[in-house]
This record gives sequence, C-alpha cells and structure tokens, in this order.
Amino acid sequence: MENQAIIESFSEFKDEKNIDRVTLMAIIEEAFRNQLKKKYGDDDNFDIIVNPDKGDLEIWRNRTIVADGEVEDDNLEIELSEALKIEPDFEVGEEVSEELRLIDLGRRFILAFRQNLVQKIQEHDNSIIYKKYKDLEGEIMTGEVHHVRPRAVIIYDDDQNELVLPKDQQINSDFFRKGDTVRAVVKSVDLRGNKPFITLSRTSPKFLEKLFEQEIPEVFDGLIIVKKVVREPGEKAKVAVESFDDRIDPVGACVGMKGSRIHSIVRELGNENIDVINYTNNTQLFIQRALSPARITSITFSEETKKAEVFLKPDQVSLAIGKRGLNIKLAGQLTGYEIDVYRDVDEDEDVELTEFTDEIESWIIDELKAIGCDTAKSVLDLSVDELASRTDLEIETIEEVRNILRSEFEE
Repeated sequence: MENQAIIESFSEFKDEKNIDRVTLMAIIEEAFRNQLKKKYGDDDNFDIIVNPDKGDLEIWRNRTIVADGEVEDDNLEIELSEALKIEPDFEVGEEVSEELRLIDLGRRFILAFRQNLVQKIQEHDNSIIYKKYKDLEGEIMTGEVHHVRPRAVIIYDDDQNELVLPKDQQINSDFFRKGDTVRAVVKSVDLRGNKPFITLSRTSPKFLEKLFEQEIPEVFDGLIIVKKVVREPGEKAKVAVESFDDRIDPVGACVGMKGSRIHSIVRELGNENIDVINYTNNTQLFIQRALSPARITSITFSEETKKAEVFLKPDQVSLAIGKRGLNIKLAGQLTGYEIDVYRDVDEDEDVELTEFTDEIESWIIDELKAIGCDTAKSVLDLSVDELASRTDLEIETIEEVRNILRSEFEE
C-alpha cells in the first residue's frame, strides 16, 4: 500500500470539516510527528511534506553516515555499507535523506496515526465551535429541535452543532416537537473535557432584551436602548426603555399602534404580559411608573436603605400588588427598591372589605359580610365578643382581622 492510497481520505477531511489547507497540513504533520516520537523516540531528524489537496504525504528521515559497526542510534545514524546502497559515492560523516513509505512503518503505526489525526481534527473543530459560541453569549440563536428529553431539549444549529435547552430554562408553556424551530439566547458556553457544552435559555431577561432588538427597528438602530429587563418567565415582565431622540416616544415605539409591534414578542414568550416603562433618573417618578397600572397618591423613599413606602387609594392597592404579588415584586426588581404599599385613607373615609383580599382570606370576608359588615369600620364598630357570637370565626382570627383593619386608619 503506497502513501497516497493510505491518506487518500485527507481531502475528505478538508471538505467535511471545512478546514483550510494550511490548518489541515499543520494538523496532519502534528499527528504524524506524534506517532514518530512514539516509534523512534524523536522526530527532529524527520522532514514531512504534506499536500492534502492531492492526498499526498512524503516522509524523509535524515541520518548521519558512520563506519560499519559504529551505529549507536539506528534512528540518527546509518552504516556506510547501507548508505552506499542508496548512493554509491557517500562517505562517512555525510547526511543521508531516505524516504519512508507508510507501509514500511507497519499497520499498527498507520492505525494509530489515523486515530490521532481524527482526534486532532475533532479538537480543532471543538475549539472553533467553542470560540464561535463564546463570542455569541447573550445573543439569540435559532435552531431545530433534534430530540426532546425529560430534562432538556436538544437543538441543532445550521452546522449541526448540538445546543442544549434545559427544562429550567424553558417557559412553562413551551412545548416542543422534533423538527420545531426554536429561538433562545446563548446563556453559557463551557468545556466538558474537550467538547463545548452550549446552554440556551428562554427564561433569561437577556432573551427578552434581544427580542426587542430583533423586533423593534428603533432599538436595533440604537435610537432606543433597553435599560433593564425583569421577568417572571411566561407570566409578566417589565422593560425600562430610554430614547436618545426627544422626538421619539420610546414606550409608544416599542408597543406600536394597538400593540402591533410588541405582539410578536408576547406570542414568542407564551403570552407573557409585558409592561414597557419610560426610564428616568427621577427615583420617585421611576417607582411610580414601575408600579403601573396603579395610580399612586404619594411616595417616600430612602436612597441609603433602598426602601420606598407607596401610598395609594384603596381601589389601587390590588393593582399595585398585582396577581400573586408579581407587579410589586417586578417593580422592586426594576427600580432596585424594596417597595411597601399602604392604603391612603382619610379618618372619616370607610373602606370596603373587598379591598383587603390581599391580607384577609376571602372566606373570612364572606363570613363578615353575611352579618352585614361590608366595610372596615362596620367591623371595628362591633366588639370581639359580639363578632364571635354572630359568626363562626375564632377569637384569634377576629382579633387579627381587626388589627389589619385598624392599621388602615392609624397610618
């Protein structure tokens, strides 16, 4: 078997792996030299000429001629009688260059060389993939679902590279089948052994930020910037935006006429409710906007403790807190302040019991309303004993309710 026949697949490596000629030559030479070192102990006296386009490889071993019987290292020295068989006018002390055929190196050498070559090419591919995706961290990638597993979805990009979308990085409403197209942000790129492990995310705030860049031209062009994004994936999000052009309303530009621009983003995120807020350096105004859609009466805050007390009319409290407390939670994350909400009630003003559903369980309110106590003051006007005798509520429950109601008029 000649050299060319043994390495005829080099050009296939080049085509399949998309490796440039110079890089492939370097990889082949390195792999071959590794095997020469293992076989002979040294490769410094070998010249290797690689031509991957033709699938050709030449190996020349250089040895010094010594007198017969004086060879100390077969790899570095050759007897004069053996040298004269190559060239009849050689003399002691001269250097002989002798071409080696791969077949003469033995089948085991060839198999080990090829295995080493495949490994080197794979390492090269892995380094290219790692660098490519490391540079893409925080960017959106689109791929096709290749396999759906219980804890992750395996996605292939256009080059058939494997990307992983873990279950905890998926929106609760996400449902994928093989062949589906998926958009997600590159969350992290790590090396596991020599293989790059690329993790995607659809729950990251960065994903929503990048969707704004893709879907809203003014954000893509840099006329509007996304200052901060906070999310409860699949449920609710708040996005603070700012315009560098006074003629552009950043909120209006992002939302679009009747929500036309933001609709595609909402749909991508499983109908996640997105509040777009105009960013401002005015802390009081920013907190007020962050608690939208609630209308605030007044705010007091401390920059040192990063705490804010917000006062609202009773009918605005539930709006500020939001479903399962999400609105006030995200407003706090967006502004960086711990926000406490208080009802702003005049001493002579009464409050409907239904305004306390965030603090008092609904069945207790129903029990009080059944005896004609529809407001806070109507409950406070009755003694604990009278309320206990007229309802099925425990004394401790009644006292707790009265403390909650009384606090509204003591603020």
